Amino acid sequence: MSRLLLLYFLFLLLSSQILSSSFSFSNSTKLCPHHQTLALLHLKQSFSINNSSSLDCHAVGVTSYPKTESWKKGSDCCSWDGVTCDWVTGHVIELDLSCSWLFGTIHSNTTLFLLPHIQRLNLAFNNFSGSSISVGFGRFSSLTHLNLSDSGFSGLISPEISHLSNLVSLDLSWNSDTEFAPHGFNSLVQNLTKLQKLHLGGISISSVFPNSLLNRSSLISLHLSSCGLHGRFPDHDIHLPKLEVLNLWRNDDLSGNFPRFNENNSLTENLISIGLSNNHFSEMIDLSMNELHGPIPSSIFKLVNLRSLYLSSNNLSGVLETSNFGKLRNLINLYLSNNMLSLTTSSNSNCILPKIESIDLSNNKISGVWSWNMGKDTLWYLNLSYNSISGFEMLPWKNVGILDLHSNLLQGALPTPPNSTFFFSVFHNKLSGGISPLICKVSSIRVLDLSSNNLSGMLPHCLGNFSKDLSVLNLRRNRFHGTIPQSFLKGNVIRNLDFNDNRLEGLVPRSLIICRKLEVLNLGNNKINDTFPHWLGTLPELQVLVLRSNSFHGHIGCSKLKSPFMSLRIIDLAHNDFEGDLPEMYLRSLKVTMNVDEDNMTRKYMGGNYYEDSVMVTIKGLEIEFVKILNAFATIDLSSNKFQGEIPQSIGNLNSLRGLNLSHNNLTGHIPSSFGNLKLLESLDLSSNKLIGSIPQQLTSLIFLEVLNLSQNHLTGFIPKGNQFDTFGNDSYNGNSELCGFPLSKKCIADETPEPSKEEDAEFENKFDWKFMLVGYGCGLVYGLSLGGIIFLIGKPKWFEIHRPAFFLETRELQLKDDLQLM
Repeated sequence: MSRLLLLYFLFLLLSSQILSSSFSFSNSTKLCPHHQTLALLHLKQSFSINNSSSLDCHAVGVTSYPKTESWKKGSDCCSWDGVTCDWVTGHVIELDLSCSWLFGTIHSNTTLFLLPHIQRLNLAFNNFSGSSISVGFGRFSSLTHLNLSDSGFSGLISPEISHLSNLVSLDLSWNSDTEFAPHGFNSLVQNLTKLQKLHLGGISISSVFPNSLLNRSSLISLHLSSCGLHGRFPDHDIHLPKLEVLNLWRNDDLSGNFPRFNENNSLTENLISIGLSNNHFSEMIDLSMNELHGPIPSSIFKLVNLRSLYLSSNNLSGVLETSNFGKLRNLINLYLSNNMLSLTTSSNSNCILPKIESIDLSNNKISGVWSWNMGKDTLWYLNLSYNSISGFEMLPWKNVGILDLHSNLLQGALPTPPNSTFFFSVFHNKLSGGISPLICKVSSIRVLDLSSNNLSGMLPHCLGNFSKDLSVLNLRRNRFHGTIPQSFLKGNVIRNLDFNDNRLEGLVPRSLIICRKLEVLNLGNNKINDTFPHWLGTLPELQVLVLRSNSFHGHIGCSKLKSPFMSLRIIDLAHNDFEGDLPEMYLRSLKVTMNVDEDNMTRKYMGGNYYEDSVMVTIKGLEIEFVKILNAFATIDLSSNKFQGEIPQSIGNLNSLRGLNLSHNNLTGHIPSSFGNLKLLESLDLSSNKLIGSIPQQLTSLIFLEVLNLSQNHLTGFIPKGNQFDTFGNDSYNGNSELCGFPLSKKCIADETPEPSKEEDAEFENKFDWKFMLVGYGCGLVYGLSLGGIIFLIGKPKWFEIHRPAFFLETRELQLKDDLQLM
């Protein structure tokens, strides 16, 4: 017993001496050596602080703040934000300045490179615009983690990066102006043999898929999207036993068959293999926007932990058996859009996908009656558009928010969506019958698009006030009759009302005056019998007003408002019975069509973040559907009415107009010389009026003018020469017997264009910016805008082939994809 006590006391004595020496050592070692403190303080001073430098941090769910503000002279740098030291030596071994609002340049002589002991360096989500990933980064020989993502680096990536042989994680992604030198990427992959994470999304690699990556057993996450990879996948086995994330999205020249799994969970054929050991099944696969072809192998359905499968925009084909999804009980996101897949549904209870939240099978070859009722309680996004689905056994989804069934072959009665639905589109189907008042119980609806069907009957009275969130109500191209709903909720947020091409009659509802958010009102091609609704001029956001082809009548007259219709830029009153003078007061109020600086304006399309507005316009003699409306587009169509009197000179102030059509009226007088100010005009139609005098020489300055129609008037004299006027044919001038000169066969007495009068010349030079004369001929913006409309009429437009729902938040970290939330 005494011996045990002696040993115990000896143990205590030794322990106390060891502890004493440890504390003595710790107290005698000054943390953060002075030269490293100075290096960090100099580093701080080399940057300014700007919170806009780290705006993307919010998108990935990370809080940003200026970490370097805690860096104070005279304090221990190991206590500073973002700085971690070795507790024995005091050396700085980790520097995390991600999302720190840093703005400035990292020069090759920066004091950052005087911290040789750093093992982890994270400078992500700042703005180092003008900085290169220089040779200095290759000097951190102890570095295991390097993250420079989304920080504005540019230029060539230093090949010395490939000397960091201890790197476990390398993330240079989303520095879109950076690139590897020839063979630089292959050298990096060959030398960095310990890599577990390699993220180079958005970096220009311009290389074939590197063979040395295909057997990297340590690799867990591989992100090479938008890198310019090309060629075909190598045709030998791949062993990546720990891979959890694979993203090769948007490498447009990368091709090959889709990977197939064999029995031991390793991809071994069809040109690419991804090894997945028994304990490391993939949670996400993203191979969207490549050129993969062939069927999806059934063995992929053995990945029981798979949560997200993104294979959109490839050339995949074959039949999807819903029964194959039976084991994917953890699947949340399934995106197979823009392929050539068909589907065989099954009532097998193993196919219910109990956790599925979002499915996009749009633009495939799915036909017949849909009966796959997966995700009854969990599904919130379902997109089956651009298929050939003829009907549904039922709509069983209790919590679906977005139900997009447009461009199919749906027949029969209009289905009523679940009460949870806020986006419901059955546009371009073959539905018939009326609208049941039951739809007014779906009080969460924001977008209701029933356009281009065979629906008929009268509209339910509740349709204008059943949802406080209703933003879009599109009933275009059906057979509805009766009156437009007369009541709208006070404080509503309706933005788009489209009743075009039906058989509606009566008056324009005066209650529309409370729709203060209204931007688009399309009542064209109906049987409405009313005078001009001048009271709409009070709506502050109204940009598109279409009343064409109705029975509107009377004088448009003047408004008591000082500046009515200030936001209006697309006006179509054609094919009605309006009479009297042209509404000069209203035309002078169109402020958004005057002096628009398009070079400095942000170009965007009208609509919300999940619905874009469209409109049919007649321009350049063609009826074109603009499936998206650019905010810079402006046109006026007052044709085929009974307007009389002279054309106001003030129209020349609307210098952002693309189209102007005043044809088929009783207009008299001269063509205003002020039309020379319409410098963006692409289409001018003044035909079938009673205009007199000569064609103003100033019109030759309209260098974007592609269509000119002055036929069937009483114009006289010389046809101007130069610029676009040298391209117009006889049709532009038919029915003006006193006109002469090219292109007409009638020669002028003096075969030359007369000079404009000094008065006209001076007036025009004051109003026209002659720099536009240097631009040269242009075919105009409208063709670019209308191309989408033409494609829309003849086939499935590529712009609508959705890879993700448009309202999804784009993130640059693959790990966040499974957590994407709506809105």
